[in-house]
Amino acid sequence: MTDMRSDGNRCFVCGPGNTNGLGLVFRMDGDVCRSEFVPDEMHCGYDGVTHGGIIFSVLDDVMGNWIYLQGMRAYTAKCDIRYSDGLPTGTAVSVEGRCSKQRGRLIVMQGKMLRADSGKLIAETNASFMRDSTP
Repeated sequence: MTDMRSDGNRCFVCGPGNTNGLGLVFRMDGDVCRSEFVPDEMHCGYDGVTHGGIIFSVLDDVMGNWIYLQGMRAYTAKCDIRYSDGLPTGTAVSVEGRCSKQRGRLIVMQGKMLRADSGKLIAETNASFMRDSTP
């Protein structure tokens, strides 16, 4: 991964300076941004299942980091998520983000979260990001 921006150091998902954060590290693998994550009991919604907001945050960040690792700055404008299965805490997942279209300031992204043990889809997203218009 490239150096962390100083203002991203406290990011809940990937900021190394956030001791309460998730601590994910993102990397490019060809045209796909990837990371791994194992939710723990502190990420539980109920009955040992990972909170949907944690899943959403991780997927938003893998897509946002694809953009960041391309040297761009953008903000989530809209994101649709589809949960396919519950994620028991303690279960390792892989996440991936890829760009499906860029036009002007618009960047359209896709994200997926898959169980590491079976490859089963946990959730997927389709999102629109707007490139920052400030220099």
